[in-house]
Amino acid sequence: MIYIIMGVSGCGKTSLGTFLSEKLGWPFYEGDNFHPQENIEKMARGEPLTDQDRLPWLLRLHEVIERERSSGSDAVLACSALKRLYRQILLHGSTAVAPTSSASLPSSPEVFFLYLHGDYDLIHQRMVARQGHYMKADLLRSQFDILEPPSDEENALTLDIRKSRNEMILEVERHIESLKL
Repeated sequence: MIYIIMGVSGCGKTSLGTFLSEKLGWPFYEGDNFHPQENIEKMARGEPLTDQDRLPWLLRLHEVIERERSSGSDAVLACSALKRLYRQILLHGSTAVAPTSSASLPSSPEVFFLYLHGDYDLIHQRMVARQGHYMKADLLRSQFDILEPPSDEENALTLDIRKSRNEMILEVERHIESLKL
């Protein structure tokens, strides 16, 4: 099983992913580590990424997901996955952007999105307080502007970031147990 922790910058993807990885004993992949240097520089300058900027990054993450899936491994990955198209690329790679691609490719039963949901003010406060990240708090609005929350057919579990990390972990553990039944 692969869990992709998604949401806008500052919602807690890395924190939850690290903790979940340690608790489950699964490898954790921080999506930010797969950005091309040009993307990091652009965000550090306060410029939002375009779909074109994100494509090579999403394809690199798709390769990680496919490698883990094909080896039969479980894993946790953090990636904003703000748009449905981005989630389709994570699941299906370049097929999702091919001219002949259908509007909606099927979800993968062994890949789930954990959507960290929270309001702008709370997340903005978190971003202003954090240190050492290239993503500027000024870019948060641009992420909310393009955010397309996952639909019911996208294998997504929505987690409210106002809850404690332990409460969110319990929800994920219940989700894992429900899949085993």
